[in-house]
Amino acid sequence: MLALLDYGAGNIRSVEKALRATGAEVQRITDPAGMKHAHGIVMPGVGAFDDCLNAIHRQELGGAVKDWIAAGKPFLGICVGYQALFERSAEFNSCALGLGVFKGPVVRFQPTEAEPHLKIPQIGWNEVDITQSPCPLFAGIPSGSHFYFVHSFYPQPADDSIVAGRTDYGQRFAAAVCRDNVWGTQFHPEKSQQVGLRLLKNFVDFAAKN
Repeated sequence: MLALLDYGAGNIRSVEKALRATGAEVQRITDPAGMKHAHGIVMPGVGAFDDCLNAIHRQELGGAVKDWIAAGKPFLGICVGYQALFERSAEFNSCALGLGVFKGPVVRFQPTEAEPHLKIPQIGWNEVDITQSPCPLFAGIPSGSHFYFVHSFYPQPADDSIVAGRTDYGQRFAAAVCRDNVWGTQFHPEKSQQVGLRLLKNFVDFAAKN
């Protein structure tokens, strides 16, 4: 069984539907007690960083997620759920601290000399270059596959070794991370058609074995 964190600030319906399409048993949870029988946890997210972090802490899910990860159990964060794994965000006047599982900030896209009129947010499909091998996250997925992005901010991991995939949008950034039991994607696998479903199936299979 996969526990899907329902904290009122995520695109939970589409993620749940995509996970079920892989054959997974999925249960929405709103408190730490719901994690008890789970094999893996998925944390989706859309919208503001502070709203996400404040919501999970109100439901006492923040500490429970950190304990889950520290225990070596499978975890997948998507979009803002991925950003939440880092220390802090530059979003607006963000005051909420991230979970701090990984070191590094979450920063905003900036226009560059080469692209002074860069459209922010990034909305659309981008090629992702797989940079970590082997990585269970991308098993059976060719480097250069296209995934769907909707975001204005992205993490800057302090530890380059955790970066599993990179892409370019004005600047090169970490599109996905993978370290032991913890995975995160800035893109939305649930909106990335067959290649996204394959990635989610990879997580489902990993969770079932671990």
